[in-house]
Amino acid sequence: MEKFKAFCIFLSFLFTFLLFMSILSLFLVPNPSEIISSLKTEEMIYSLKLSIATSLASTVLVILFSIPVGYALSRHDFIGKSIVKSILDLPMAFPELVLGLALLLLFGQSFIGKFLESFGIKIVFTKIGIVIAQFFTALPYAVRVIYSTFEGINPRYEFVSRSLGYGELETFFRISLPLAKNGLFASTIITFARCMGAFGAVLILAGGSYMNTEILPITLYLNISYGNLGMAITSGILLIIISFIAILIFEKFEGVNSSNFKKVESIRN
Repeated sequence: MEKFKAFCIFLSFLFTFLLFMSILSLFLVPNPSEIISSLKTEEMIYSLKLSIATSLASTVLVILFSIPVGYALSRHDFIGKSIVKSILDLPMAFPELVLGLALLLLFGQSFIGKFLESFGIKIVFTKIGIVIAQFFTALPYAVRVIYSTFEGINPRYEFVSRSLGYGELETFFRISLPLAKNGLFASTIITFARCMGAFGAVLILAGGSYMNTEILPITLYLNISYGNLGMAITSGILLIIISFIAILIFEKFEGVNSSNFKKVESIRN
């Protein structure tokens, strides 16, 4: 048993070391001056600004949609609920390229795409397409987190609110949402990081056009294709830094709220 325990711990350290070294190589292998010069290029600045702008827009849309969806799945029983949950989880199971192809057919060839184009709204190979691709890529993750959050909230608080005469909508905004704020924050951070890293769906739906629909993952892909390793590595470094900052914010916020929750529980007990 002791040998098995030692083996498991060894594997944990081994793969952690390999992952750490692979990430560290992005910072150590390239020439620092090359990274700095790549950061100053018009292409990198454009890519970074577009990535942040589209990811923020996608995150807002994802959270606005995932809150009612997660709440409905958590609190209500309805016909087809299991089917809805399964379909919402599908994008997490298959490659992003498949999702991108599905979105391309939906917004390019189906009646939905033609209907939107009749109003002058073009999705395929546009910046709107980036937001749509990021939205559908990140939505399943946000719904899963928010659903779990509402599942963890005792429904008796809502029952008490309803018994005091508050309506369902008022109870939702006064009781359910405040109790779910930690999960909503976690979902927002995860969603933003997922949107920043979205690649396959964006590439297929919005295209990988230079200085048009070029977000950071596309910049990495294009420059690897051109053989411009410096720009590609710089894109990867920026994505890692943004993800690391998101994780730090998430961990710090979770730590503060966990400690506050324990204090509240000790006072109640």
